[in-house]
This record gives sequence, C-alpha cells and structure tokens, in this order.
Amino acid sequence: MQPELRYPTQRTKTKELTVIRNKVLRNTFWMLGLTMIPTVVGAMIGMSTNFTFLAQSPIMGPLVMLAVMFGLMFAVSATRNSIWGIVLLFGFTFVAGWWLGPMLQYALHFKNGAQLIGIAAGGTGVIFFTLAGIATATRKDFGFMGNFLFVGLVLLIIASIANLFFAMPAASLAISAVAVLLFSGFILYDVSRIVNGGETNYVMATLGIYLSIYNLFISLLHLLLAFSGEKD
Repeated sequence: MQPELRYPTQRTKTKELTVIRNKVLRNTFWMLGLTMIPTVVGAMIGMSTNFTFLAQSPIMGPLVMLAVMFGLMFAVSATRNSIWGIVLLFGFTFVAGWWLGPMLQYALHFKNGAQLIGIAAGGTGVIFFTLAGIATATRKDFGFMGNFLFVGLVLLIIASIANLFFAMPAASLAISAVAVLLFSGFILYDVSRIVNGGETNYVMATLGIYLSIYNLFISLLHLLLAFSGEKD
C-alpha cells in the first residue's frame, strides 16, 4: 500500500510546484510591464535634462552612474521579500529611464532618429517575446548557459569601462553587437529559470529580465544609429 500512498503525494507536490512557477512567471511579466511606466517617465524627464556635465566629465559621469545603478540593484536584492523591494525596483527603473536621456537626445539629432528609436524598441520587443515564448513553451532548462553568460557579462563590463578611456568607435560597435547576443541569451536563461523553478522571487526575476531588455534596447539603438542614422 505504500507506493499507492506515495504516488498521489508526489503528484500533489508536483502540482503545487507548477502552480508556484506559473504564479512567479505571471507576476514577473505583470511587474515587467509596470516597470515600463517609470522607465518612460524617467526617459521623458531625461530628454529634457541638461547633460552638459557629461561633456565636462565623460569618464567620471558614467562611472558614477554605474555605481549608483549597482547600489540600487543591491538595495532591491536586499529588500526583495518586502514591499520596499518593489518600491526600489520602480525607483531603479525610473533612474534607468532617466539615464537614457543622453542617448535619446543624441538619437533625435538624426533626421530619422525617432524612427530608429521605434525600430530599436520594436526589435527589442520581438526578441524578448520570441525568446520568452521559446523558454516557456519548450520548458527546456537553459541553466547550462549560466557560467558562460556570467563570464561574458564580466568581460563586457570590463571592455565597456576600458572603452570609456580609449573611446574607439569600432570597439564601441563591437561591444554593442556582443551585448545584443549576450542579453538575448540572458532573456532565455532568466525565463527558463522561472519556468523550471530556479527563480521563485518575482522581484529578482523582474530585475534580471528588465536589465536584459534595457541593455538590449540600448545596444540595438546604438547599432542602428551607427549604420542607418541620417544626419542633418
């Protein structure tokens, strides 16, 4: 009789795990949609912000902003199990949107800048929904990509910081191209972790996917401006 007693118990546990995973995935996608509101608001404010201080300090400005972003991410992680985690997540996405200001200002100096911004946003959306759909529908575990993606991210950050000093256009384009591939991989990896139970906190899940979408958009826009931008 023991096997018969254990079978429904195991089945119940599996069902409960499935319910939890579906809830985390649903909450993550809802939260991801909501984070776009402070991002857009921040971007609108950023577009009207005077960023001349960046010209005076082209290296220190991005480094300070990078430190601020990492600090906010650490704060979100530390409070992920409370309401403050959500508040700080929204604060982080607002700051991230505001920091898009210089790039959006630069893009709008091109005759087709607004169009390229729209294409970058649309391309980001297509990539996200395609990869998220693959991870969700197949339920394949892409956890094996974790170490590779982490090493790639470290190298990308080092290369980006180094290029602040050398300011090489070719290197900047190469970094953006690699970033498109890397953060596309992160989307697949992060959604897969939720689907397969590797991530059960929707605040952290949202933060991870948001960062991938954010950097994917920036990288696509940079490439589009470089290759398709029409100057006045």
